[in-house]
Amino acid sequence: MSLKNKTPNQKLVREIAIILVIKIAILMLIKSIWFNAPTIPQDFDTQTAQHISGNPPETKETR
Repeated sequence: MSLKNKTPNQKLVREIAIILVIKIAILMLIKSIWFNAPTIPQDFDTQTAQHISGNPPETKETR
């Protein structure tokens, strides 16, 4: 009786493992294709960085 229950479970576990390996491989491929560039360009100036981060600028503009 235990042999009957164990065989389908092993097959199911093997199928799930294969599907997970395929999904991980596809996700890694997608990551390497579309997300390989840095998120912040190297010529990013300080004023823009402060504006995006929400830090107040060091100098205040006067009118």
